[in-house]
Amino acid sequence: MRLRDESKTEANRRKFLKAGAATAAGVAGAGALGFPMVSRAQTITLKMQGAWGAKDIFNQYAQDYVKRVNEMGGGRLKITYLVAGSVVKPWQIQDAVHKGVLDAGHQVTAYWYGKNKAASLFGTGPVFGQNAHHTLAWIQYGGGQALYEELVQKILGLNLVGFFCMPMPAQPLGWFKKRIKSAKQLRGLKYRTVGLAADIMQTVGLKVNQLPSGKIASALESGVIEAFEYNNPTSDKSFGAQDVSKVYMMGSYHQAMDFFEIIFNKSKYESLAKEHQAILKYAAEAASTANFGLAMDSYSRDLQRLINLYGVKVYRTPESVMRAQLKAWDKVLRRKLMKDPYVVKVLESQRAWAMRVAFYELLNSPDYKLAYEHYFGKLF
Repeated sequence: MRLRDESKTEANRRKFLKAGAATAAGVAGAGALGFPMVSRAQTITLKMQGAWGAKDIFNQYAQDYVKRVNEMGGGRLKITYLVAGSVVKPWQIQDAVHKGVLDAGHQVTAYWYGKNKAASLFGTGPVFGQNAHHTLAWIQYGGGQALYEELVQKILGLNLVGFFCMPMPAQPLGWFKKRIKSAKQLRGLKYRTVGLAADIMQTVGLKVNQLPSGKIASALESGVIEAFEYNNPTSDKSFGAQDVSKVYMMGSYHQAMDFFEIIFNKSKYESLAKEHQAILKYAAEAASTANFGLAMDSYSRDLQRLINLYGVKVYRTPESVMRAQLKAWDKVLRRKLMKDPYVVKVLESQRAWAMRVAFYELLNSPDYKLAYEHYFGKLF
């Protein structure tokens, strides 16, 4: 009786173990079906060059984008980032990415304005009441991305894919030897700016010289120019604008809605796994928030340093100058841009967007200046 019981027990044990193994296999199979698959995309490294020097805050903005791509890529997608001049000059980035010399670039559309003036409409175009945030929203939701791709891929025939990032604060009117109180004071003044802004400021009456930033200080000291603009308090301070001028005029329509352009070689981009394409695209949106936050912190802090540590006098640009700029935009549009059917199409799209979006924003926004002065006193 006891022998039979032990035999039966052993048989039951083997049956239990066999059943358990089958159950475990079933669970494993179900798990393989039920849980997301680990990415099997091929590991790839892209080479990107920025248009910015190592000490420029714009270089930090580019690195913000790269950091987000690399962290979201989980080791399977990486960008190796290079500063301006590492492979090509800043103005040559678009050509280098098109040809595959670089996989990617971080720049602004004003850098290839010479190829097609319509480039200015994607960052440095006319203001119809919209700001950079509104215009970036137009890129994303108002048809701007498709119009940009039409220009780059169809009209210019470039092997590129591009995304936009970081709605920049409007650029100041710039640095002068004395305070500008009216538009009349600008007439005949030798002034440095670049891109379509050169056409605008020439129409206002200035004598424009398009110089690279590295030559601004020496040009001012030698008399080649008498005034200049670059971009923002942090960038201006970094190259020593405060050492050659002490009057800083804030507010201008010459470049009031700019943002960065992040470009990729189209063939390279389309060869990537879909998940990697998505990371490259949506990292631009993530970097927008980080870039703008850094800009608000840095620009405001450095403006106070310029005032308190370097004795810079900061003034609001008078309305007469801004009205003159708006009239100059009208003339430049009629004379140089409106003859191109593609430009007309882009401008009509932007105007329709601005009419609707800026209407809402301006009608709904409280008077922030009133609130500021309530707590901190007269602003200007």
